[in-house]
Amino acid sequence: QLQLVESGGGLVQPGGSLRLSCVASGFTLDSYAIGWFRQAPGKEREGVSCISSMDGSILSADSVKGRFTISRDNAKNTVYLQMNSLKPEDTAEYYCTALSPLLFRLCLSLPPSEYDYWGQGTQVTVSS
Repeated sequence: QLQLVESGGGLVQPGGSLRLSCVASGFTLDSYAIGWFRQAPGKEREGVSCISSMDGSILSADSVKGRFTISRDNAKNTVYLQMNSLKPEDTAEYYCTALSPLLFRLCLSLPPSEYDYWGQGTQVTVSS
């Protein structure tokens, strides 16, 4: 069974850092692009950053460029989201999802309903 499990969230002060992890099982991670999405209360789930299956190409939302870095370790079947210079507006539940590498360039554009597989989410709260 394809499964994605997020971890690493928590409470952090503005300007702080967190690293989120997305561990995949039931499939070979390097055969899929992986995206990080987030959803704040009362808002739609939005794309944050995506990484391609093989060559490491990256897409990031303008709101996180220069602050968040997505990476992958295929040997560990894990994708990371390093979040630096966190702001209160980054507060959200963060989810990872898998998609066909053929759709990578659309990762931040496709609505969440287009994706079949999600992790359980990990909460990130940025507050003083």
